[in-house]
Amino acid sequence: MYDQQQQTRDYDVVIVGGGVTGAALLYILANYTNIKRIALFEKSGQIGSVNSRSTNNSQTLHFGDIETNYTLEKASRVKRGADLVAGYIENIDPDPALYTKTHKMVLGVGETEVKKLEERFDTFAELFPKLRKAYRDELIKLEPHIVRERPLHVPLLGLVSTDGFAVNYGKLAESFVARARNAEGKHIDVYLQRCIESFREHPEYTEIKTGDGTMITARALEIAAGANSLRLAHRSGYGRELILLPVFGSFYFSRIRGLLNGKVYTLQLKKLPFAAIHGDPEVNDGTLTRFGPTAKVLPWLERGNPKSFIDFMKLFRLRLDAILSLLNIISDPILFRYVIRNFLYDIPGLGRRLFVKQVQHIIPSMTHKDIRFAKGYGGVRPQIVNTNTKNLQMGSAKITGKRVVFNITPSPGASICLQSGIEDAEQLIKILGEEFTFDKQRLCDDLRRR
Repeated sequence: MYDQQQQTRDYDVVIVGGGVTGAALLYILANYTNIKRIALFEKSGQIGSVNSRSTNNSQTLHFGDIETNYTLEKASRVKRGADLVAGYIENIDPDPALYTKTHKMVLGVGETEVKKLEERFDTFAELFPKLRKAYRDELIKLEPHIVRERPLHVPLLGLVSTDGFAVNYGKLAESFVARARNAEGKHIDVYLQRCIESFREHPEYTEIKTGDGTMITARALEIAAGANSLRLAHRSGYGRELILLPVFGSFYFSRIRGLLNGKVYTLQLKKLPFAAIHGDPEVNDGTLTRFGPTAKVLPWLERGNPKSFIDFMKLFRLRLDAILSLLNIISDPILFRYVIRNFLYDIPGLGRRLFVKQVQHIIPSMTHKDIRFAKGYGGVRPQIVNTNTKNLQMGSAKITGKRVVFNITPSPGASICLQSGIEDAEQLIKILGEEFTFDKQRLCDDLRRR
């Protein structure tokens, strides 16, 4: 049980957001710094229950080896962060409820895709020594259904790794919080169903107003609340050049149990920042195979929360630069066709018939009768848009004020939550002053994979 009554109104650090990013930072601050008074505020009734919830994301620990939209440089950065998460669940909390270990691959079908993957392997093999090439003869042993009923004249190549993780990020967030609260000599308060309404920075502290009108203070403030981070930043005069394009993802289930043994990704389409269609066993039920995600733009910051439409409009505010930015982005023919097609995927009946064509790239024998819409699955990716450049801004964004750090974490934010926590911990230590220290080396030693 978490504390619901205010024990103190004066903290060294306050963290807003109980998803896996905010929880990872809490774990780091509690166990690897000499910061003693920390509070975590989560507006929902459970840790990790919004974007980190297992039904609301792809459940993939992204390393960059099978994500073909990653450059070598980006893959190297993401791998460093993903290795920390893998180290945590292997060394610190190997609870089977947190993850399952599988093989994974990106599948190339046809001469063009096979050639691209062969070239990619030559570039990425040194960074990912566990990655190997698997042609038809091996693929039929690993994943029989991706080869069966595939014409023999069609070339196949999978870049395969045994280092695949399906992660329940909601459970991981709960694990981080539990281990933070067990840290010796620390005062850790966790408040559920408590939101932060506003804050005001002063030279030596930040004054914070909670949703119920309570005033608290913190020497440093971290806002790791997904799309709401930017909303709070705007309210305080930060990051006004940025807006969000909320991208909703949905999934389909296979009606055939045990269809895939591991994660199977397809090649990323050029110009699209969104995840390529993939199939993988569900983390909570390995016999259930999910395909997706679809991706459509809707004016809500949170799935299943109609009130977040108002928050989106406050963020968007019908500004001319915001409207021009969205028009510039959507005017790209490839992106426009992609968005329209993904809206059609959610239409009952028709959506299955259209979406199964994507699934057939992975499982050629599938028909529309073999899949069903995964009701209640899928979340929101807060895709960042820079109104100065009028373009999508890839990756995450951090905004730093005098005594506040805003963390906006689209994909692969969950995969790099501990790396992000390290960066934010270092920034918060700078804000707090020389009396505070961070034992980064001990953290990295504890999370180093064996």
